Amino acid sequence: MPLSSRQAVADAPIAECIQISPELTALIGGAPATDPSPGHAFALCFSLGAGGAQPTLQINPGPRGDGVDVELLVARGALERLGGRALIGSNQSCFHLPSELRAIVLMLCNPPTLGDARATYRLAKSIELVCETVRLFEAGRLVVAVSEGFCSEADSRRLLAARRMIDDRWNEKLTLDQIARACGLNRAKLTRGFREMFNCSIAETLAERRLLEARRLLLTTDLPVSSIGYESGYLNNASFSRAFGRHFGRSPSDYRAVGVAA
Repeated sequence: MPLSSRQAVADAPIAECIQISPELTALIGGAPATDPSPGHAFALCFSLGAGGAQPTLQINPGPRGDGVDVELLVARGALERLGGRALIGSNQSCFHLPSELRAIVLMLCNPPTLGDARATYRLAKSIELVCETVRLFEAGRLVVAVSEGFCSEADSRRLLAARRMIDDRWNEKLTLDQIARACGLNRAKLTRGFREMFNCSIAETLAERRLLEARRLLLTTDLPVSSIGYESGYLNNASFSRAFGRHFGRSPSDYRAVGVAA
């Protein structure tokens, strides 16, 4: 898709343009004054949802609209090398922005560093954002944003709030009633809507989030397995070992041993 249509609208703020490589450019805030890199043919537009709008990721949305906080312009060849062939060929163009990508976009817009370190930080975060977008798409973790469907826009936002609650508070003893009350949905609508939107149950999502954190701790720390199970929300080592083995095919101790050996 030619990018010559991505011209700044009158009086629009100008984006900060970061040339990461000949194949990747990041535009942060506003809109580009001119086509920043004609060689780039694929656009990933991230919106944090100003004014109550839903945070979204749009793929090749056409002329750049208002509300885009970060736009990545990526050469198709680069995306393919990163494993994004399916993303390029997707017939869906708009997704809810998951918490993992939202956190990276926020850090790109408001980096915690100054001076030369700020530019380096943004360069690294731009690359991370591309890689994480491809990874989440390939894992089926990007949820299509639709204007009409099984529930209203308001209920869709509540379901996304439930997902964020799990992502942020996975190590707490969360119950279905607690999540339902926090998000303003009854149990039945929360249970049914969550499965339809994310293709899994709340219990499955919570277990996966805890086990992924346990795997990270096993591979990056020397904490005892029992402590990792407790840190990951399991009340005893036996239940943690069973759950971990079912999910990853090895006991926590064996998984750590294989990971260290690799």
